[in-house]
Amino acid sequence: MRRGTVTLLAWPALGLVIAIGAWWGVTALFGVNPVVLPAPSDVADGFHRLSGTLVTEAWHTAAATLLGFALSVAAGVLIGSAIAAWRPVERMFSPLLVAFNAVPKVALAPLMLIWFGYGRTPVLAMAFMVCFFPIVLGTATGLTSTPAELADLVRVMDASRLQAFRRVRLPAALPHLFVGLKVGLPLAVIGVVVGEMQYGESGLGMIIVQTSGQGDTPTAFAAIVLLAVLSIVLYYLLALIERLALPWVRATTSAR
Repeated sequence: MRRGTVTLLAWPALGLVIAIGAWWGVTALFGVNPVVLPAPSDVADGFHRLSGTLVTEAWHTAAATLLGFALSVAAGVLIGSAIAAWRPVERMFSPLLVAFNAVPKVALAPLMLIWFGYGRTPVLAMAFMVCFFPIVLGTATGLTSTPAELADLVRVMDASRLQAFRRVRLPAALPHLFVGLKVGLPLAVIGVVVGEMQYGESGLGMIIVQTSGQGDTPTAFAAIVLLAVLSIVLYYLLALIERLALPWVRATTSAR
């Protein structure tokens, strides 16, 4: 293992140790009631007691997150491409998209219950609404930010619009698109959990509501820790996909 890889893993591990140590120190030093803030050992015990249930519900949350995110990607890339391709579309719909993004999605929760009822559909809808806008913005920004020298080059070479899109505009837009994706994916997890808390029949959000309502704060914290782990894993998987799909970005930009 290279030294750089060891360092890359060591710093996050050190940060995690410090955070857990500070957490444990606060609960031990101040004698915090476990119902208010359980110690790390209590959270580990809560996970041990319901490990099978928590892992199963984590899979449900992960599946809903990926499906909601995929729907957002499909719709967001399509709409972002339309906005970038035709100025009247941008002028007509950009204000509406900004207004929609500005509305707190929790405010729509009662209406979504009326529209979709309980179950999987409103959970996916909440995830879609939360992470949709960054993907649209990343796509539209990328497709309208083609470097001028590359645009001039394809004109000089008399390339068709399709060739210019495939060879220049799309590759130049991908870094911006991945920025939107990396912003949207954690938001999809948030949307799914909010949906599960409101009207879900499964998932970690439902577990958090049930266990905290019963005063089982350690298990609720265990579910929250699982959510954090899920978000980190999904984010870094997406970052790995970006790194493999866009090798030229790292090679042509300065890095610390």
